[in-house]
Amino acid sequence: MSIKVAIIVNEDLEKVWECWTQPEHIKEWYHPSDSWYVPSAEVDFKVGGKFKIKLAAMDKSGAGAFDGTYTKIELHQKICFDIDDGRKVVVDFETVDNGILVTEQFEPSPNQPREAQEMGWQILLRSFKDYVEN
Repeated sequence: MSIKVAIIVNEDLEKVWECWTQPEHIKEWYHPSDSWYVPSAEVDFKVGGKFKIKLAAMDKSGAGAFDGTYTKIELHQKICFDIDDGRKVVVDFETVDNGILVTEQFEPSPNQPREAQEMGWQILLRSFKDYVEN
């Protein structure tokens, strides 16, 4: 069973879409806390294109990567991708009264507790919201 997280971003759809899809923006928001950063983000934003996001702790205590392949793109509406470990993700963008509702639905990893994964993905959405709105 998949996990779903969502957040409303108080900004116009074009800006939300750009900040979600462009590497210069991803480097600014795709981190779980202020003690982490993104030293590099590569995005080939097309169906069949790949993305590679590298994460690192500011104190050099850890590092990681989030890589995948885009499988479907509907401009300003939906992005589907497969993470390199085979899990599938769907991101929807919907205009609502007070902004853009961004919803991510993903297959959980069997290697981590569901609650931890849900919390982690929700934290990334909050980081995205904070970046786009400021």
